[in-house]
This record gives sequence, C-alpha cells and structure tokens, in this order.
Amino acid sequence: MRLYSLSVLYKGDSKVHLLKAAYDVSTFNFFQRSSVQEFMTFTSQLITERSALGSRASVKEQEYLCHVYVRSDGLAGVVIADNEYPQRVCFTLLDKVLDEFSRQVSKMDWPSGSPATINYSALDGYLSKYQVQTPGT
Repeated sequence: MRLYSLSVLYKGDSKVHLLKAAYDVSTFNFFQRSSVQEFMTFTSQLITERSALGSRASVKEQEYLCHVYVRSDGLAGVVIADNEYPQRVCFTLLDKVLDEFSRQVSKMDWPSGSPATINYSALDGYLSKYQVQTPGT
C-alpha cells in the first residue's frame, strides 16, 4: 500500500490551481519520475475541477485511486494512492492537512498562490508518515 501524491489546491471562480504538493515517485524508474509527477499534478487539478464545493470523492485513474476533498471555501486536497490504500485513512489525512493549511496560510493568499509562494512545509512529512511500509520495502 502506497501514497504517491498529496496536494493542496484552490478551486476559484475561473480555474483550479495548485498551492502545494508532495510526491513520492521513488518506486518509479528514474526516467519516468518527472512525467509521473506531471501526470499526478494534472490529474489532481482535473478531479478537483470536476468536483463540487463541499464534496468528497474517490476516482479510479489508471492503476491509482485518487481521493479528493473540496471544502465549501474552495480549498481542496487530493491524495493519490494505490488501490489497496484505505479510503478512510486518505480522507482523515485530507481533513487534517486542509485544517492545518487553512490555519497557517492566509485565505487571501489562496487565489493567487503557487507552490513557490505558499509557505507550508508539512506535506512531505505527512506523505512519509502515512506511507504504509510493506515487508521487504
């Protein structure tokens, strides 16, 4: 069971944009890593765009399961995991991350923010903390 991506996005009036993200692409071939990461960023934005405010959903995309939570204030989180990762744990993680993010990052920064301008560094820690280690890995 693995988590591959944890993203925080903002769903504004015109479009969805990425505020911060963490990726674990270590299980992929070195030459595939950047394209896998791009795919995960694009997929996160797409399913956030297609989700209503105040909704949660789990969407199967290729061999991944994408869990999205879009709050009513437009702040959204996406976890991309393998099919075996428990859905309940993903949504618990998204709740925790979005609550913490909204306390640490001003709501005025969400519409214009980007990964380079948003100061929030907890995603990598959450991604590794919630990673389920299987024997032999």
